[in-house]
Formats: sequence, C-alpha cells, structure tokens
Amino acid sequence: MLKKRVIPVLLLRNGRMVKGKQFTDFRDTGEAPSAVRIYSAQDADELVFLDTAPSQESRRALVDVVKLAAEECFMPLAVGGGIASVSEVAELLRAGADKIVINTAAFRTPALITEVAQSFGVQCVVVSIDYRGSGKSARVWVASGSVETPLHPVEHAQQMAALGAGEIFLNSIDRDGCMGGYDLEMAVEVANAVSIPVILCGGAGNFQHLADALEKTAVEAVACASLFHFGDNNPIRARSYLRNRKIPLRVLK
Repeated sequence: MLKKRVIPVLLLRNGRMVKGKQFTDFRDTGEAPSAVRIYSAQDADELVFLDTAPSQESRRALVDVVKLAAEECFMPLAVGGGIASVSEVAELLRAGADKIVINTAAFRTPALITEVAQSFGVQCVVVSIDYRGSGKSARVWVASGSVETPLHPVEHAQQMAALGAGEIFLNSIDRDGCMGGYDLEMAVEVANAVSIPVILCGGAGNFQHLADALEKTAVEAVACASLFHFGDNNPIRARSYLRNRKIPLRVLK
C-alpha cells in the first residue's frame, strides 16, 4: 500500500503568493520564501508551486522561488503553470524541481506528456486536471479555468496515464478556496479509473475533509492551500490528526 501524503499548495503570481476562490479574485498572501521555510519545518510531504498567471516575467520569478526552495528544504518540489515545452521542463528541473505539473499543454499537445516522460522519467510528470461540474456533466477546463473542453475528468485522466503521466493532480474549480470539502464522488471515479497516484485538491477546510478523502477514496495524497494559509492549521497538526485515524502516512523523520 502506498503511504498517504499531505501537500501544501503555493499559488504564485510574479513570485508572490496569492489565494482566490474558484480561480478568481486573487489576493496577495505573502512571500513564498517564508512559506517554504515554514512548511519545511512543519513536516510537509512535498510542496506544489503553481504559477497562476504565466508570463515571461512570472516564469523568471517562479524559477527563482524554486531555486531558493531547493536550497532550503529537502522535500520533493512539484512546479507548474504554463509549461508547454520540454525546454521549459528542463529549466525548472535544473532550478531544483523534482516534478513538473502540466495542465493546458496536456490537453492541447498531449504528445508533450510522452516526450517529457521519455526524457526525464514518468515520476517527473504530473498532469493537472481542473474541472467544473459534477457527475457525468463534469468537464475539464484549461487556460487557468477559462476555456472549457469536451473531456470528462475520468476520460482525460485515463488518456494522460496511457501517455506516460506519473500522477494526476485533480482539482475542482467549483470548490477551490471554498473550504467546504473535496469532491469525493469525482475522486472515487478518477482514482478507480487509473493505476497511477491521484492527488486531490480543491475544497479542504478542516482535517476531517482530509481524512474523508483518504479513507473514502483511493487517492494517494491530499493537497491544500486555504486550509494552511488561513488560521493556525499546519501539516504537523494535519499529519497528527490523520495518524490518530490510523491512516498510513509516509515516515518523514
């Protein structure tokens, strides 16, 4: 059995942390280097950095943040936001990223997933699936949640796994930042449809939500942004709560 993970997500814009709801109304929440140091000391399993407004200037800032994070912590770093070529993947890996999160390009140029997997290994490739809706009517959205596709999340996840993705990062736009709980129904569908690990994101508001996802679905990890950004919650407390629920977690120390 794979050990479960708790993963903080840092949403970035020009190197600064931001947080919004349903991919809109982003507000500044502080400096990324400070958060990296804090999460490094708080037993996070890994960190995910997502650039919410990819541009040339923002990419330079993202690379700088990744370099600093790689120097200051020893947990795996997954990085994404506008990644559309093997050369961009290579740049972020050189900066210190361990995994690359690919979203829009996975839909528009799916051959990139195979190319990256063959060049750097499947363990490096995380395909992010943002979706709106539920059940059979759910659809994958790309371009930071601004463009609807005809694909259902399950269909897209299966295609990406077949092309060489090592993990799926499943994120409900409808629940993003709302802290009302994960979409467990979709988590069950996607995790049961693929043989690769699924990271669930979008909606965590308390530790019970994390436990529900890990106990009631086959997802391998839970990712959180608002839960750790607001209030005094942190990965140490989250892991302690989950351990008391007898949920198998990775041994970090």
